[in-house]
Amino acid sequence: IAYEPVWAIGTGLTCPPKVANKVHKAIRARLASMYGGATADGMRILYGGSVTPPTIDALMAQPDVDGVLVGGASLNAESFGAIANFHEGW
Repeated sequence: IAYEPVWAIGTGLTCPPKVANKVHKAIRARLASMYGGATADGMRILYGGSVTPPTIDALMAQPDVDGVLVGGASLNAESFGAIANFHEGW
């Protein structure tokens, strides 16, 4: 499942990481109520919405953000490489 705020599409704006996490947590809770906790915990929920090298670490540090969808930043090899190599160990 992917979450991308409508207001972030094509704007260059990124949702604050804690807000993105809150939405992802709500999506996971909804999945749990519909399909059970094991299914919800096993579901990967991705964030999309102007993911950039300066925002990737903070987004991926959030417990309910399981990955990202990279848009425009994927058109630049240096930017995409920086995103793909985000700091691991959260």
